[in-house]
Amino acid sequence: MGTAFTYQGCNHTLSAIYSTGKETKRSMRILLTTDLFTPSVNGVVTSVLNLCEVLTEKGHDVRILTLSPIELSYFYNDVYFIGSMKIPVYQDIRAAVRIPPDIMKDILAWSPEIVHSQCEFFTFTFAKVIAKKSKAPLVHTYHTMYENYARYIKLNERIGEKAVSCFVQTRLGKVKHIIAPTKKVADSLRDYGITSTLHIVPTGIDLVKFEKKETQETIMALKQKIGISLNSPVLISIGRLAQEKKSEELLKNFVEILKWNKNSIMLFVGDGPYREKLEHLSHSLSISDNVIFTGMIAPSDIALYYQLGTIFVAASQSETQGLTYIEALASGLPVVCRYDDCIEDVVIAGKNGFTYTTDEEYVRSVQEILGNDQMLKDMGESATLQAKRYSFARFGSDVEAIYLDCLGTTKATVARESH
Repeated sequence: MGTAFTYQGCNHTLSAIYSTGKETKRSMRILLTTDLFTPSVNGVVTSVLNLCEVLTEKGHDVRILTLSPIELSYFYNDVYFIGSMKIPVYQDIRAAVRIPPDIMKDILAWSPEIVHSQCEFFTFTFAKVIAKKSKAPLVHTYHTMYENYARYIKLNERIGEKAVSCFVQTRLGKVKHIIAPTKKVADSLRDYGITSTLHIVPTGIDLVKFEKKETQETIMALKQKIGISLNSPVLISIGRLAQEKKSEELLKNFVEILKWNKNSIMLFVGDGPYREKLEHLSHSLSISDNVIFTGMIAPSDIALYYQLGTIFVAASQSETQGLTYIEALASGLPVVCRYDDCIEDVVIAGKNGFTYTTDEEYVRSVQEILGNDQMLKDMGESATLQAKRYSFARFGSDVEAIYLDCLGTTKATVARESH
């Protein structure tokens, strides 16, 4: 048994080894760092929470270091919150320049064996310092395709790409192990000039959470609450309402869907800086009576909301992995989305949905699925099977293998891109 100690009301048990069946593995102290954390809802936060959960289930001692939503620093439920200030660049972005001495002292006393950073800005700087002082390997996961966000700082496309390339080389050039969730991201890193070892590891999700079916009474009650008729087919889009998601494309194409089926509903689940513009567009297109914006919902309710949908739809090409697509598949929904390299092996045309490159293809794909009950059923079943590739267990094992490789304990068994 490990030694138990209490710090600010949180109990921790540290152990040298843990057993799984016949195999004895080494338990690790792992620090995950991220600029973004709850209550924000985005792919980075989802990935960090999922990784923390699965590593903890595997017997590791995991803590998170993130930016506090206030200027005060504190430690709560295995999370170090570093006092920060809001900066007017993008929603939910905050800044911090130093870790308070008492928190740094506690982290170093705990002595992380792996430091795994998840963002390239403020907490990445902290991660480098902590890794150096702890003599721990630094692993980094690259989540964000920054060229898609250049518009927020008023850069044109060419200058934006050069700026991103320079930024990524400067920040990540000396990190020896970098995780990319898809080949698309790994290819981009190579294009930026990164020569580090790249591990391609898709983020896993809690499949049980999305595969669990609620009662018809529960689903009907929610439909009634937000204004969806019993037999209305629902095109559902879940995620942040931001410019790079191109949700206006879904609204414009929904005009054609409504001409074909006047009872159809376009349901946007989530919130963001682009919501007001989308609401205005729905009114100007005279489709607002069939378009519903739920606003922000509790993360614990996400799985239930997927069950309101008939087809999951998306127009974004800024995804690094498309976690919502995988969640939709796990929920048994066919997916119709704009083609992107990151979902090449996720959405299989004609099996669990369709990808499109033109508005006409989008409309035709939606009509084909909604107009064929057997296709809708078959695609839903295929969707659930396809999602099983992205299980918690596989995600945790792949990342764990990289950690052990960094520590020289064993060779990693994950698929790795060669230099």
